[in-house]
Amino acid sequence: SLQDQFDNLEKHTQWGIDVLEKYIKFVKERTEIELSYAKQLRNLSKKYQPKKNSKEEEEYRYTSTRAFLATLNEMNDYAGQHEVISENMTSLITAELTRYVQELKQERKSHFHDGRKAQQHIETCWKQLEASKRRFERDCKEADRAQQYFEKMDADINVTKADVEKARQQAQLRHQMAEDSKAEYSSTLQKFNSEQHEHYYTHIPNIFQKIQEMEERRIVRIGESMKTFAEVDRQVIPIIGKCLDEITKAAESVDHKNDSQMVIEAFKSGFEPPGDVDFEDFTQPMKRTVSESSLSNSRADGKSEPKFGSKSKGKLWPFIKKNKLMSLLTSPHQPPPPPPASASPSAVPNGPQSPKQQKEPLSHRFNEFMTSKPKIHCFRSLKRGGAGPEDFSNLPPEQRRKKLQQKVDELNRDIQKEMDSRDALTKMKDVYIKNPQMGDAASVDHRLAELGQNIEKLRLEVQKFEGWLAEVEGRLPARTEQARRQSGVYEAQNPSGVNSCAQDRESPDGSYTEEQSQETEMKVPATDFDDEFDDEEPLPTIGTCKALYTFEGQNEGTISVAEGEMLYVIEEDKGDGWTRIRRNEDEEGYVPTSYVEVYLDKNAK
Repeated sequence: SLQDQFDNLEKHTQWGIDVLEKYIKFVKERTEIELSYAKQLRNLSKKYQPKKNSKEEEEYRYTSTRAFLATLNEMNDYAGQHEVISENMTSLITAELTRYVQELKQERKSHFHDGRKAQQHIETCWKQLEASKRRFERDCKEADRAQQYFEKMDADINVTKADVEKARQQAQLRHQMAEDSKAEYSSTLQKFNSEQHEHYYTHIPNIFQKIQEMEERRIVRIGESMKTFAEVDRQVIPIIGKCLDEITKAAESVDHKNDSQMVIEAFKSGFEPPGDVDFEDFTQPMKRTVSESSLSNSRADGKSEPKFGSKSKGKLWPFIKKNKLMSLLTSPHQPPPPPPASASPSAVPNGPQSPKQQKEPLSHRFNEFMTSKPKIHCFRSLKRGGAGPEDFSNLPPEQRRKKLQQKVDELNRDIQKEMDSRDALTKMKDVYIKNPQMGDAASVDHRLAELGQNIEKLRLEVQKFEGWLAEVEGRLPARTEQARRQSGVYEAQNPSGVNSCAQDRESPDGSYTEEQSQETEMKVPATDFDDEFDDEEPLPTIGTCKALYTFEGQNEGTISVAEGEMLYVIEEDKGDGWTRIRRNEDEEGYVPTSYVEVYLDKNAK
């Protein structure tokens, strides 16, 4: 029946909408996967990026590591293309189809509403026809009974003439009613046939046609969306191809010869193989000469000695570890060099002048090293890993001051917590005294005594660290009068403790030099403690300076400057002959104070 066809079409169109919604859900999940993949790629690229101001940056001077860095950057761009895929699929497919589904549901609802309305109308016409037909049938039967009754009355001789006339009139009335019902039934039937023809040949076909067109548009739309799905992916293929091409290009730029040469340049020592050992004639009376090529040769000729600051380093035995032996044979860092006699770049040294007197034989120094006790009272050259001294004397003055200030603040916070706890217990004890039924007042005495002892210990710790802090601030130019007084009192009370590390000379990278050595300058490897301060806020500028001479800055913690260059001052000379300057966000270090002319900002702190 027609109703069954409507039910079938309704189920099928609903299934079509369900398919469309399923496809929308599929595309949405695909976009989420693309976003998640892009995010993971970006995090992966970020994870392996070298940290700023760390040793990892030095590793990226090799072609292989630079190629890896290029790969990381390209993977970041690669992730961006997957984000583009997600954005385009969301805007061109998910959003469009979601809006189209809402319109499709409204259109489908309208078509089936029109179909139900047409069906109800034809059913109403059919009911009217049936009612007219039953009424015509009833009137005909009534007319037949009235006619039969009249004929019976007319044949009966005992019935009066008035009764006969009455029966005749009733029969005529019934016959007229039957004729009227017949005419009405005929009109209703004609009208129903017309409505039925219109229903089956015009209204219902039009509704079915609209439903068919709606369904065909849905099918076309989902096909176009699938095509767009592929096109969105295809559009980023060229850019992804470029990313892969750049990775290939970076990989092809890897030069093993260049990397090997860089390693050679970085680690070559300049040692020369020892010469032949001369024959020592023991037949001579008690005069033993020492061969010039032996380890203990003093090389009395001063001209052959390398100068400080020159590129050729002093020769050491290759099998003797530099950080063990040379820590006592030479000073790791020298005081700042004096200004040159002329401003020409060639006349500017990078370190102290070459010693004039003859050096001690290396064997004497070696014997001294084996018999003397090592000086480790400040642990400046130790690497991070073991516990440092309690007074942070292994740090540069400014960093030491910050650490001591942090420790003092931390101890003061601990004292405040203990005092708050003591006040709370004191109030509780007062409540117990006033209301014994709430608790025993004596039960908190032990805890109050413990808190008092803890507070006293913390205060002693604070005094100790404040004394060290005053000692450090006493060597800094920007100290307050109160700090001067505290430092003076503390130094008077603790003359030996204050000067335990203060007598040592400080150099820009935080190493202490205990004496002026006349040995060849050796560069100490950078220790890991510098990494602790990578995350601190950069120091504010307190003025500017102009370089009076060119400074190469080859030592650890220093920075090279050119004559006449203008730079920012971020830390004044602390009395050690060095001034800390900054060129830009990534370049800062120390230069000799005598090499620059400083212009301090009066408003700077």
